[in-house]
Amino acid sequence: MSLTEVTIRSLAAVLAVLVLPLLVGQTEHKVMAHMQGRVGPMYAGGFHGWAQLIADGVKFVQKEDITPAAADRPLFRWAPAVALVPYMVAVAVLPIHPGLAAAEVPASLVFVLAAAGVGVLGTLMAGWGSANKYALVGAMRSVAQLLSYELPLILTVASVAMAAGTLSLGGVVQAWSPWWLLWQLPGALVFLVAALAELQRPPFDAPVADSEVVMGPWTEYTGLRFAFFLLAEYAGIVVMSTLFAVLFLGGWRGPAADHLGWLWTLAKAALVVLLILWARMSWPRMREDQLQRLAWTSLVPLALLQVALTAVGVVVTA
Repeated sequence: MSLTEVTIRSLAAVLAVLVLPLLVGQTEHKVMAHMQGRVGPMYAGGFHGWAQLIADGVKFVQKEDITPAAADRPLFRWAPAVALVPYMVAVAVLPIHPGLAAAEVPASLVFVLAAAGVGVLGTLMAGWGSANKYALVGAMRSVAQLLSYELPLILTVASVAMAAGTLSLGGVVQAWSPWWLLWQLPGALVFLVAALAELQRPPFDAPVADSEVVMGPWTEYTGLRFAFFLLAEYAGIVVMSTLFAVLFLGGWRGPAADHLGWLWTLAKAALVVLLILWARMSWPRMREDQLQRLAWTSLVPLALLQVALTAVGVVVTA
């Protein structure tokens, strides 16, 4: 691969992680507004208020960047970047078309999981570095949530890797067949729930529960640093939705995949995004004890069952 091609692919990955999360954010605002019957601002940019998110971005830029006097300044200031950059790295290896990814990594499945798991360090840094009790409580909740839901997430991904016989995301798509929709269905459900918890999205948003801990680890943040945390959340939605589409929905597989494969991948990921947004508007926040109970008494056993079913299927079809 030439240096020029590497540069183009790297720029494409950066643009994707900056543009796609903004589109997800705009979609969330509009979908939530219509589902709840409160359409909100509809004038920015003209048609349907399409530029409202841009206006919000300009507002964040204009806000003062405040660092609390008692804060650990290096941790406080670097936390938003640590939360966002891992998702930028993960996007780089997600294949959206045959042979099309910003970076070709042999064990790309492991790479994406490792990169996505680093993002929680940004939340922990923000909570610890803020010198705020609400921020620290939110950070501890976030870490406990990650430890609980990382296990079922990895087990379901291991099941798919076992079925495909590879740790390459491109290889998973090549090995995928429609009957996986039934064979891997329990794992797909576990993955979706665990991904919601990893992203701290409702109903698993206890770490940033405004009615309990103000805004959790984000409490002391203002301006662009706060906006970076929001961007990291939406970037995480993009990564997890695309990963779900690749693992369980066949990625670019579909009619005219050689030419329209990228469109199939994005369309499937968009459906998963809408499902994640729908969950926010439909389910109340879970308590911490309910959240932990769901992980250890329901998701982990179901994920282990999926691994067992996959092992049996692999042996029978060998």
